[in-house]
Amino acid sequence: MTAGQPVALRCEGIAVRAGAATLLSDVGLGFSPGRLTGLLGPNGAGKTTLLRALAGLRRPDEGRVLLDGGDLYALPARHRARRLAFMEQQADTGLPLTARQVIELGRTPHRGRWPVPPGSAAARERGAVAAAATAAAVGGLLDRSWSSLSGGERQRVQLARALAQQPEVLLLDEPTNHLDLRHQLGFLQTVRGLGVTTVAALHDLELAAAYCDEVAVLLDGRLVAHGPVAEVLTAELIGRVYGVDATVERHPRHDRPHVRWNGVLREESTS
Repeated sequence: MTAGQPVALRCEGIAVRAGAATLLSDVGLGFSPGRLTGLLGPNGAGKTTLLRALAGLRRPDEGRVLLDGGDLYALPARHRARRLAFMEQQADTGLPLTARQVIELGRTPHRGRWPVPPGSAAARERGAVAAAATAAAVGGLLDRSWSSLSGGERQRVQLARALAQQPEVLLLDEPTNHLDLRHQLGFLQTVRGLGVTTVAALHDLELAAAYCDEVAVLLDGRLVAHGPVAEVLTAELIGRVYGVDATVERHPRHDRPHVRWNGVLREESTS
């Protein structure tokens, strides 16, 4: 598939509030063009809120989001949708759609008001959908109804929908949720090979260690670490953020960090 050219994405001093609750506080970081950044942190750390702010779906109460140096929120919604694709953690529809039709929704930002005329334009549309389906390994599901798909199959179809947008930035919220181990590995391998600026919220630290170029770690709505995965993902950080005793070693085969769990830290040890 043909994705957009990777671009620079960054946020500066992001704060998001919901009533009296502060969901994000003074979060500022940049995401390297063409690289996969894992967004880590325990439940409630603010990962989904940050992704929605980066996607243009939740305007921050303070700070700004910059796409190639320009204010993301100054772009019309259709233009944002042409440049960024956001794959939510849970997606559903009550409409009687096939997997192919769900993927075709990813082409909506690139279409005008009128149906695509037959000819070369229609061929390009079909080609974009077919390439996205192949990249997400759902070519055999295209004629299946959405309602008949398993959770993991739906997850891969949603990836294909996002890829059909041919985005410059790909934002993924718990993308390996519902996937079995084989498809988790294949999913992240596919994403990493796209060369698109990608930010993925992940719970599995082993997957993050194996596939991410960089990681950004959130805790209680604040950024506590950001950088290359081998530098950031340490036993000390895992203990402080997750309350877990871990050993971080170099993997014997791919020379990337390997996380080994030793047990849960006593509550007083994590303070």
